[in-house]
Amino acid sequence: MIGLGTLINSGAIVAGGLLGNLTGKLFRQDQQESLNKACGISVIFIAIAGAMQGMLAIDGGAIASGKSMLVVLCLAAGTIIGELIGIENGFERFGEWLKVKTGNSGDASFVNAFVTTSLTVCIGAMAIVGAIQDGILGDYSTLAVKSVLDFIIVAVMTSSMGKGCAFSAIPVLAFEGSITLLARLIAPIMTDMAIAYLSLIGSILIFCVGVNLVWGKKVRVANMLPAVLLAVLAAYLPWSW
Repeated sequence: MIGLGTLINSGAIVAGGLLGNLTGKLFRQDQQESLNKACGISVIFIAIAGAMQGMLAIDGGAIASGKSMLVVLCLAAGTIIGELIGIENGFERFGEWLKVKTGNSGDASFVNAFVTTSLTVCIGAMAIVGAIQDGILGDYSTLAVKSVLDFIIVAVMTSSMGKGCAFSAIPVLAFEGSITLLARLIAPIMTDMAIAYLSLIGSILIFCVGVNLVWGKKVRVANMLPAVLLAVLAAYLPWSW
């Protein structure tokens, strides 16, 4: 069944949110804050691993770094585009609407939890590649693996940040579902190089999410999302990064 992977992923996020909401009540406020920072540190190191995989290579027995210009240009140009469009404000407005419609008006952390978790589970190559595989081949195995990871991440984040995390299933459903439906059009664009560049920039954005979790909101990550699209376009430019 085409689209099953997206449904499994969205369901896993909701399940993780429900579990995290139940277990979160067992912790005191200071314990929840410590758990939130632990989650942030985990996200940071996962992101570093992904970014280093994309930037480091073995050259003549020595470790060499590269793609620095790709990172700088994509992040700078992507952030400018995102700031002009106001993506972060759009996320927050949708979060505020959800907060009211779901009866969580009194939850001061709802919007931040929703935005932060949505960015964590949506950004990355697994979501795009998995959705394309699901749309073309009906193969949801990649999204099934992502579902397990998202279940754990969302459960931990919900226990420390609140029930807003569970509603990240909505953007995941919309994002992965759209890619699945358009898979035959998107697949030729996503070459190995395009996926590698997307994974690199996506990992850096996830690093920024981790920074926000540990030190409070320092980076408007949603406004940096166009950098991911620019990374894919960069794969088609006639020079090496």
